[in-house]
Amino acid sequence: MPRRFLKRLVPAPHALRERWFLRPFGERLSDPQLWTLHRRGVTHAFGVGLAVCFIPLPVHALTAASIAIIWRLNIPVAVASTLLVNPFTIVPAYYLAYRTGALLLRTPPHHFKFSASWHWFSHSLAAVWQPFLLGCLVCALGFGVAAWLAFEAVWRWHVRHRYRTRHTV
Repeated sequence: MPRRFLKRLVPAPHALRERWFLRPFGERLSDPQLWTLHRRGVTHAFGVGLAVCFIPLPVHALTAASIAIIWRLNIPVAVASTLLVNPFTIVPAYYLAYRTGALLLRTPPHHFKFSASWHWFSHSLAAVWQPFLLGCLVCALGFGVAAWLAFEAVWRWHVRHRYRTRHTV
């Protein structure tokens, strides 16, 4: 992939170690695997970040960074790919997850109107939580694996293309 473009976006590890809120991670953040732009770390991190997007809680960046640290993947790519599901795309993504779960459970999709009230959470959520959570799980696995495979294919194509054209100029 365009390594120079990604290097401009990635912060320096020493700059992050100096931040007060990242000091508890200590030397774990100085692992070069977490910051190096190599194919395995970047493509897997992209898949993990997209899979984490379907967690129905507002902890996407923290979860993606934690998984990247545990599996030694590229942290900036994992966190940045969680931004694909943002306030503009979250409703269609979660609606897709709900419809997927309803399809898998073979239940008819309920037409409901969301309202941020205790009454809605205590009465109306009961009919949709099972298909929604199952759909989130299935979409997370499906989109995560698909994103990883697609980014892997694009990365390999780009490397092959650069290899073939490097001496033809």
